[in-house]
Amino acid sequence: AFAYAAARLPACMPKVRRLVAGQSNEQFEAQGYAVAQWERVGTRGRRRPQRFDGIDTLAVFVTSASDIDDLVPLVTAWQIEWNKMHGLLGRSPHLARLHDEQATPTERDELLAAALGLDAEGVGKLLLAFGETSAEALRELAAHPCELSLRLISGTLLEYRRATQRWWSSIEPAYLADADRRRPVYFVSSNTHALPNLLGGYARAHRDAILELVRVGDPERLGPEIAAAQERGDESELANLSYYLLRQYLHADRDEQRTAAVQRFDEHSGIVTLATPGHLDVAAQLVQLSKLAPERLDPRVRVEGVELLAGSDAVILNIDYPLGLAAYNHLTRLGQGVGEIRGVYVMGKAATLNGRVGDVMLSSVAYDEHSSNTYLFRNCFSAADVQPYTDTTVLDNQKVLTVRGSFLQNRDYMHVFYREGYTVLEMEAGPYLSAIYEMVYPKRHPTDEIVHLSNLLPFDFGLLHYASDTPYSKRQTLLSKSLSYFGMDSTYGCAIAIVRRILAAEVQRLRSR
Repeated sequence: AFAYAAARLPACMPKVRRLVAGQSNEQFEAQGYAVAQWERVGTRGRRRPQRFDGIDTLAVFVTSASDIDDLVPLVTAWQIEWNKMHGLLGRSPHLARLHDEQATPTERDELLAAALGLDAEGVGKLLLAFGETSAEALRELAAHPCELSLRLISGTLLEYRRATQRWWSSIEPAYLADADRRRPVYFVSSNTHALPNLLGGYARAHRDAILELVRVGDPERLGPEIAAAQERGDESELANLSYYLLRQYLHADRDEQRTAAVQRFDEHSGIVTLATPGHLDVAAQLVQLSKLAPERLDPRVRVEGVELLAGSDAVILNIDYPLGLAAYNHLTRLGQGVGEIRGVYVMGKAATLNGRVGDVMLSSVAYDEHSSNTYLFRNCFSAADVQPYTDTTVLDNQKVLTVRGSFLQNRDYMHVFYREGYTVLEMEAGPYLSAIYEMVYPKRHPTDEIVHLSNLLPFDFGLLHYASDTPYSKRQTLLSKSLSYFGMDSTYGCAIAIVRRILAAEVQRLRSR
């Protein structure tokens, strides 16, 4: 629990005594918090914008009630587990030696294990949870208990809508650029790397330089994977490896010249990235289909007739998947601001109750805890669309449960849904479906109803999840571990299916004109 919470809270948490949550700089400043001058801090497991005053106060920017549902259990678990460990360290006879600078790392680990009742793996997880500041964090852990306070500044629906409006207002100029009308849109909720890599081609064009990284340093031991793929001539595997290592390649350049080069390269293919529109950490990308260069496309997405896209007026609008109810806010606002919507495609991580880490799940039923609705829909993807592009198992005809927070379910609670056939656990499908309902019907989405969307949608809808966790099985759980390269196969299998669907649909539309 502590490792899970630590991965979703910033490294400064051992110093934090007060958390303040709000939706905008103006809100914070009105209450006397000059957050614009505070240090930006991030986390490994959440993209939520946060600022630290350098003393004891953390400002957290929230975009929907789901941020509160997510944040409160995290800080509660942090405080409970911190105080447990603080009590154990206080009773340890080896406390002084634990902080002795003369003690070796091995000796320190052994003393920590004895004090907290952990094995070597548990100590490793604890130190990993604290990250690079583990030594300082352990001193804080021994020095004082944790007594956090949390304040929410005006968490009204109106303020959440204002935050979403600022987000769209930052995207709209790029969407309207070089167009005499509001263009048709294929909406994708995924991540910020898959579509640009598949459509822009920078990583493939610079593959040798990127793969050279493993010769300089190979912390994840990908060298044998690369060598084996090169020996087999496996272009798909080499492409996925270069896509994965591209981030490391960019981070190795402190002057960010490589990042600028990627952006210029992508712009030649009609791809524009907006990193933090409206000061919300939900990045957006616009892809003009008419500007795509067929020779730069990943061969796996190069559909027949792709050259016809030069006559297309449509764009792909891809966003970095938001958290929970923010998905409803973003898609609703986007639907009001764009022209015709030709497709909505949602791809994201989920926990699986019947599969393995890395499996792909395709659902056609969703229960949403926010609205208490059960949504029935036709998923435009089948296993046959994904399986050729991944080595993992693809499970279709699944049922997805959209929860308020990933930390709020126990085994008994989940068993009730599992008996009803719900095997996929995530946070965004329900809010997206509620927004889609309002694109089809002239009224707000209902509550506590069975909602049939199967034959009513005037556009494509696809929902794909890849398993990042098996919370209630004895198999490996990744709640506190990144999917890393292991997850690339299923991630890109899903992304390829989405891109192929969009390009094929647009080519068919152009041929039928």
